[in-house]
Amino acid sequence: MDRRTSEHRGYAYVPQPIREDGAGATDPGPRDVLRDLENPNMLVPPVTDAGTVPNLKFSFSDTHMRLEHGGWSREVTVRELPVSTTIAGVNMRLTPGGVRELHWHKEAEWAFVIIGRARITAVDQNGRNFIADVGAGDLWYFPPGIPHSIQGLEEGCEFLLVFDNGSFSENDTFTISDWLAHTPKDVLAANFGVPEGAFAHIPKQQRYMYQAPVPGPIPTQQVPDPYGTVPQSFTYRLLAQEPIRTPGGTARIVDSSNFPVSVAIAAALVEIEPGGMRELHWHPNSDEWQYYLTGQGRMTAFAANGTARTFDYRAGDVGYVPAAFGHYIQNTGSDTLWFLEMFKSPRFADVSLNQWMALTPGELIQDTLHVGPELLGALRKEKWPVVKYPRF
Repeated sequence: MDRRTSEHRGYAYVPQPIREDGAGATDPGPRDVLRDLENPNMLVPPVTDAGTVPNLKFSFSDTHMRLEHGGWSREVTVRELPVSTTIAGVNMRLTPGGVRELHWHKEAEWAFVIIGRARITAVDQNGRNFIADVGAGDLWYFPPGIPHSIQGLEEGCEFLLVFDNGSFSENDTFTISDWLAHTPKDVLAANFGVPEGAFAHIPKQQRYMYQAPVPGPIPTQQVPDPYGTVPQSFTYRLLAQEPIRTPGGTARIVDSSNFPVSVAIAAALVEIEPGGMRELHWHPNSDEWQYYLTGQGRMTAFAANGTARTFDYRAGDVGYVPAAFGHYIQNTGSDTLWFLEMFKSPRFADVSLNQWMALTPGELIQDTLHVGPELLGALRKEKWPVVKYPRF
């Protein structure tokens, strides 16, 4: 049998692991050509890649889908991406009226609405309640242990949930239906001061997610609270923030300085135009967890001691960068690349290679790197999160 023909039939182009300098050889198979087409810099790494760097990529498309009446969910945790020890992520969809039931977590929950609209409710430890509607580009944040709910509005919704523990699983949340199902009815009767018969029809197991009617306007659902509402809003309109604009794209940074309740998660929403790049930088205070929203790009992570590895990313992928690893994200497609970078930290912090060099005595830069006035004169003292320069 001609294995090459049988494995590669139907593909107009079959990439080969051969670099321009002649290194490598053809791969007649068996192989997954679609995977290779999606990961050109893993099939043919840049000559600058070297050494062993852990896997820094996992796709939500490779996760288990939990399908429920009312929507679906899937997650990327340390079990799927072992390097991701600080953060876990959940991608969830709710139908119009679909409910992620009343629940709470040991971990903090940070969320970004991808499409549609949702209603969220919560009550804090002091009995103060909260209700709000959120739409595409909005955030919410619930501190650890705060009970809350999420419900899809007229068009339904899809969102990303981020938790400050890489081992977190959405399947291990504390839900109200699960607790009551595992509490004796006489105890429930005593707790609420009603007959046991009041609990005759409670669910026998956790509901997790279910279908319900689309809720009415907030004024029809708002519950008057003698203790008032929560003192700090659990929501933030990220797209309403004026971005940092530089040649090549934009960045919007959100942390406890402008979203005070979010003390466990900081983030940036980055837009990179075709030909642009998230500049060479590193984060001194935390690992980085990425979620790619649109477009495609590549990232090289520099891990010190002569090691570096390049990864390709597309919409729906998760990326990860351990703290202090130098890296960049380059738009390799023809469409705008949007992605979130998130950190288990109260504050966003990054160090720009360009800015560091610009604010260092020039003689040191010249003697270390053997460069001249052409580079020294181009260095910027101002930080540009995204850069774009003409090709020479």
